[in-house]
Amino acid sequence: MIAVWVIAAAASAVSFLSAMVMLPAWIRVARAQGLVGKDMNKPYQVEVAEAGGLWVVVAAALGLLVMDVLSAFLGGAPYQPVYLMSLVSVTLLAALIGLLDDLLGWKKGLPAWVRVLSTIPASLPLVVAKYNAYVVHIPVLNRFIYLGPLFPLVVVPVGVMGASNAYNMIAGYNGLEAGMGVVLLAFTAAYAAVRGAWFSMYASLVMLAALLAFLVYNWYPARVFPGNTMTYALGAYYAGIVVLGGVAAFGLFMFIPYYVELLLFLRGLAHGVYKENFGRPAPDGSLEPPYERSYSLTHVMIRLQRALRGRATEVGVTVGLMALEAAVGAAAMAVFLTL
Repeated sequence: MIAVWVIAAAASAVSFLSAMVMLPAWIRVARAQGLVGKDMNKPYQVEVAEAGGLWVVVAAALGLLVMDVLSAFLGGAPYQPVYLMSLVSVTLLAALIGLLDDLLGWKKGLPAWVRVLSTIPASLPLVVAKYNAYVVHIPVLNRFIYLGPLFPLVVVPVGVMGASNAYNMIAGYNGLEAGMGVVLLAFTAAYAAVRGAWFSMYASLVMLAALLAFLVYNWYPARVFPGNTMTYALGAYYAGIVVLGGVAAFGLFMFIPYYVELLLFLRGLAHGVYKENFGRPAPDGSLEPPYERSYSLTHVMIRLQRALRGRATEVGVTVGLMALEAAVGAAAMAVFLTL
């Protein structure tokens, strides 16, 4: 068991160091080639390197592959190798969809319906990995439900599509996407460890390490943005680890903030507003609500900060939403570990 932990630690170290090494070079190249975007929550003009999430994906993939190689040579993996390869594949496919959108440009990239539907074929590696998984455990109800081939052929693709697109919805602030991912994966790794879902735990730690490295460059004031490359890939990756590890119910619970975000988005559409998450920056760098009503959790957090401390900041929005995700994680642990 000690060797397994050493392998997981080595894989996570490779993931972290790979991202730390590759990101500075990417930032220089992206800026030199004009692959930059405006930092929308600043009162002054700031251009930041785009699509840095590509190297989060590459670093995590390298970490997983190193984990597989070390396991093969040091006594065998405590999981099915097809699981690892399917996770790498679905993550890279989802990242490619996001990268195309990033390269084509914000609001000029792929139509929304194309991005949404294209994540369904990206799920095929997971469909193959879970082709004989017909029974689903619902811990809250303490029941096992037989879904037959509907699980691999319908539930898995819908799960990947939903997670990859949902994760892209809470975004637009320095450190937010990666920060939410760190909290999400930390709680998932802890729960998986308690439940003995070792593959989910190891895979969570590998991506967590890559995100921590990314935050070094993405935290306020950001030098690089994640882009849809990372958000689509990370959502698909998370769907993969909870499906492959058999902890899908826990993963669904952890996505509660994203369900709320969807409801707020639909509220905006009902009011004729296709919302953007950004605040309205004031000259002093603080943020004001961009609309009369809240159509995103970021808008809610701006209003909450202004009510509690008189002003809202970009860092405050990011930290506030990370704290919200941590509260959801604590609730998930309390609920699922008592079942």
